[in-house]
Amino acid sequence: MILLTEQAVTKLKVLILEHPEDPFVRLKVRDLDEDRLSYNITLEDKIQPDDEVQEVQGLTVGVEGRSASRMKGITLDYQEPDGFKFIHPEQEGEPKLDVFNLN
Repeated sequence: MILLTEQAVTKLKVLILEHPEDPFVRLKVRDLDEDRLSYNITLEDKIQPDDEVQEVQGLTVGVEGRSASRMKGITLDYQEPDGFKFIHPEQEGEPKLDVFNLN
């Protein structure tokens, strides 16, 4: 499953507090072309039936069914001022992050 850093969890909880009508986080990934991916983070009012649902520290995250296998091992981080970043396990030179496993 996808991993979240403490900073990502904290920021997502803040966003949900600002938008209480959309209490769930939904993630998905799409191919832009042969070399690039597009990751999408949305706040939604309900989890979709095909989503793989994970809970961490009171945060409900749904990973779109078609994206679930592609998100395995990826870490979602959040840092100011850059925002959210999806880190692949094979990316070398990335700093060691404290992560929450969402199994």
